[in-house]
Amino acid sequence: MNNCVFAGRLTRDPELKTANSGTELCNFTIAVDRRRKGQNGEKEADFLDCTAWGKTGVFVNTYFKKGDGVTVSGRMESDKWTDRDGNKRISWKCQIDTVEFPLGRTGGGDQGQSYHRAANGALDVAPPTMQELPDGEEGDLPF
Repeated sequence: MNNCVFAGRLTRDPELKTANSGTELCNFTIAVDRRRKGQNGEKEADFLDCTAWGKTGVFVNTYFKKGDGVTVSGRMESDKWTDRDGNKRISWKCQIDTVEFPLGRTGGGDQGQSYHRAANGALDVAPPTMQELPDGEEGDLPF
């Protein structure tokens, strides 16, 4: 199964484009901290190229900017080619299905909201995932 989730911060403002088919797509890069530190004891990060299509891409372009926290989920896709010198190359890109603001936005607002694709292909803004239980209902939890 090809399914991945990353949490990080945008390294630059998203770029919205329109494909030849007329569908919008948004390219952006996120920096994701590694758990371990480098040899010199400093934090290290991976920089992931991402693409969100259609309304998800428009959502990213509208509500996110450089420095904003983001959690994305989707799938990794590879692109293989041979360069001009005959060397075989490969690049990886995350194709985004779901976008959330869990780390907060530099401009504030909408923390914890997500935008995702429903099973029927429609896009919907989801309510926050955490909710408080009324007093006395903790005993009914299944765990």
